[in-house]
Amino acid sequence: MIANALTVDDRGSGRSFLLLHGGAGPSSVLPFARLLATSRPAHVITPTIPGFDGTPRPAGLDSIADLARTWLDMLEERDLHDVTVLGSSIGGWTAAEMLTDPRAPERISSAVLLDAVGILVPGHPIRNVAGMPLEQLADLSYAEPDRYRIDPAALPADRRAQLARNAATLAHYASEPYMHDPTLKDRLAAVTLPVSILWGEADGVVPPDYGRAYASALGRGEFTLIRGAGHLPQVEQPDVTRDLVWEWANRHANTRSAELR
Repeated sequence: MIANALTVDDRGSGRSFLLLHGGAGPSSVLPFARLLATSRPAHVITPTIPGFDGTPRPAGLDSIADLARTWLDMLEERDLHDVTVLGSSIGGWTAAEMLTDPRAPERISSAVLLDAVGILVPGHPIRNVAGMPLEQLADLSYAEPDRYRIDPAALPADRRAQLARNAATLAHYASEPYMHDPTLKDRLAAVTLPVSILWGEADGVVPPDYGRAYASALGRGEFTLIRGAGHLPQVEQPDVTRDLVWEWANRHANTRSAELR
């Protein structure tokens, strides 16, 4: 099974969360995983997308739909139930795809999409960031880009090589068509699980109106704007994001035991 060969960060105990990173890689969500697991009774599972950060990519993993099936297989193999799936960017796209699977209601109680790509919204295209210099990417990704700006020349050669491999892996999964599945938006109407759509107000990759369209496409979608954040609210506003995620997960959990609330 592919799920047995995954690289997974597993921490904390309590209510279960599956945390899915986007094209920025595992480092864009792992600090948030630590925050959630240490400040709440939360069990946070964070897999690395195969191919990112030097991890192997097994044959047969070629699309976001493949990743969605793999993460559901992993939940089944671990016999996890009442899971909140939380995805950032393409991780949010993957979470949305998971929700359309008939197996989802057995394992998942709710989902949170953080500035997710994955659907086509006329008038609100996804900004093509492929090959974009890190300087320009920071301007699009953050409300305060100067706090997170990276000088590529200051990075070690191995880190620059890793970033290039990550970009190639992202393109493998999500570049044709660019960052969306033309069929997903219509399929979301059948999703019965509750979904919170959290969006950074300064997102220059996918604007807030794109997130509102995501919420409208879902039967039980709710949109919330996060001030002082761009494409990665879990990085710029981790405490606010943590509180919103926890409240949503607890409100829609199947397990209502007091020690997890």
